[in-house]
Amino acid sequence: MKKMFLDPKQPLYTCKEENCDGCHVSEKLVCHFNGKQLGLFLALFFPLFIFGGYGLFTWKIWAFIAWLVFIPSFFGLIEIRVMCSHCPHYAGPELSSLKCWANYGSPKIWKYRPGSMNVFEILIFFLGFVLLMTPPALAYGLTQRWWLIGIYLALLVIAFLCLHLFYCKRCINFACPLNAIKKKDREEFFDKNPSEKEAWKNSKKQ
Repeated sequence: MKKMFLDPKQPLYTCKEENCDGCHVSEKLVCHFNGKQLGLFLALFFPLFIFGGYGLFTWKIWAFIAWLVFIPSFFGLIEIRVMCSHCPHYAGPELSSLKCWANYGSPKIWKYRPGSMNVFEILIFFLGFVLLMTPPALAYGLTQRWWLIGIYLALLVIAFLCLHLFYCKRCINFACPLNAIKKKDREEFFDKNPSEKEAWKNSKKQ
């Protein structure tokens, strides 16, 4: 039976250490995910997507269907290529699907590409979020349901603020434009993951 998450006692595929005993890096960064982290992440964004979907559904059915189709297409295909494939978690050859909080269960269909994202990938990443988050706001606005658009925008701000505070400040995908890891902590991670450090330097030279 496959485990839901990586073994917290087993170093990442990119890590040079033999075990995780006494590792101080994991006290600041999240090298291994768990069910609690996944649950909290879903609790942050489910209300936002449910409320957004309600706005589109009660405006135009076709817009709601198009939005529903785009959600798995972006998170399960596009975002995996432009952002997730740069993450150290993506490197493990034993994984056939992602075991992280943001895209849990998405298939690993792209090649692992350590290092930073290029400009095109960053543009695609942010464009995807614009296409996801803007339509519900437009639907509420066009139907003049101002108090509902206020709730939607409040949920949006809360979700991304909590994402920044509790997730982005501990995430080891340094390529992500939303990553907020301190430089010192990133360098400590690189010391234990030399292949990641080398790939990061090479990608920055391009």
